Amino acid sequence: MKTAVEELSPTRVKLTVEVPFKELEPSLQAAYKKVAQQVRVPGFRPGKVPARIIEQRFGRAVVLEETLNDALPKLYGQAVDETELFPVSQPEIEVTKIEDGEQVEFTAEVDVRPAFDVPAYDGIEVVVPTAEVSDADIDAQLDGLRQRFATLSGVDRAAQNGDYVVMDLRAEIDGDNLEEQQAADVSYEVGAGSVLQGLDDALQGMAAGDEKTFRTTLVGGENAGEEADVIITVKSVKEKVLPELDDDFAGLASEFDTLGDLKDSLRQQARRNKLVDQVVQAREKALDALLEQLDIPLPESALKAEVDARKHNLEHQIAESGLSREAFLRLQQTTEEELFAEYETNSTRALKSGFVLDKIVKSEDIGVGEQELTNYVVQRAMQMGVAPNTLAQHLADNNQLPLAMMEIVREKAKTVIGDAAKVTDEAGNEIDLKAVYAELNPEQEAVDADQAEAPAES
Repeated sequence: MKTAVEELSPTRVKLTVEVPFKELEPSLQAAYKKVAQQVRVPGFRPGKVPARIIEQRFGRAVVLEETLNDALPKLYGQAVDETELFPVSQPEIEVTKIEDGEQVEFTAEVDVRPAFDVPAYDGIEVVVPTAEVSDADIDAQLDGLRQRFATLSGVDRAAQNGDYVVMDLRAEIDGDNLEEQQAADVSYEVGAGSVLQGLDDALQGMAAGDEKTFRTTLVGGENAGEEADVIITVKSVKEKVLPELDDDFAGLASEFDTLGDLKDSLRQQARRNKLVDQVVQAREKALDALLEQLDIPLPESALKAEVDARKHNLEHQIAESGLSREAFLRLQQTTEEELFAEYETNSTRALKSGFVLDKIVKSEDIGVGEQELTNYVVQRAMQMGVAPNTLAQHLADNNQLPLAMMEIVREKAKTVIGDAAKVTDEAGNEIDLKAVYAELNPEQEAVDADQAEAPAES
């Protein structure tokens, strides 16, 4: 097999592949067997029709077509390997010449990773947040715990921000009641920011037994997007009562007997979280600094695929929410234009960083060990709430293990960049990431922080 490469642009090439007919022999024999299984010829059992009878009855072209269908994907893959190209799209393959018994020629146009050199990344300077834990950090975590263990107490007054109301809701359009827009005994925190515009303003000052009507745009159901009158009937108003910060609260909210022990634990966890954040930011900022040194042309098809994937995910999220498009975006506090611009930016960075990290994977000869793959599956399974064996089987059945391995080696390449950087915190202190790894995992020496326990929420 002989392959010639023509560069159509910095991100697209055309392969011209010449294949001696003898190299098609395995596919040719497989084609005869497949056709023999499909055709019915009197006097022959299925699968037992001789090759010469197949050609006499159905023509040589049928066999050649089946031969090429089987052979071309393999030959294309072989040509890519031999030329050390990195395709980022599906190829457009065209058979340009068939000399039966002699030679077959085909072309393949495909978008590829552009050629570029990775700049030196040793000593890249990055600044990360300090890992010092302040009393304010602990107070914030304690406040979060108190919010979780708060109780609701009924009050005989008008509702205000932070109160909880129990209410009935119904909607009307031109005086006609909308059955699907009714809800009873709805509990809601005033000021939480409902997707139903005007609800928070309407609830302000309402007490138990009060009824009020306000006009708004419906956000779900058959009448989503239409103007309607919404009628609220408040049944009760309750205020949130936070527990006292004492030893009793420590026993209620944790496994500790005293508030002092709880604070010590929160301080340790806060320190751990800040150290993990330092590691993550060191790697991401080092990678960003490296990307800023490169002007890499991006294949349009690959960039479009990245953006389209994000847009598809958005459509799925909107459908799952049951909200109108406008209400969903309002809940996210963004617009479609802002979101699409963000998709473009993030997709560009994802492609560019992927190209760079793949280069580093190859230059540093980074691989994936069996234990690393196991750890990856276990961590992803925990995040998804499924059994590790179930996820492993799913990855294997759907040929997604190569993607998982690519994600692992790219993260390891990012670690290489971060470890080579000169890292300081915002106070000007030099950060030794290996010392950070050791603090995160004292039972291991210089362990990669990716294999540290994930920071737990208090």
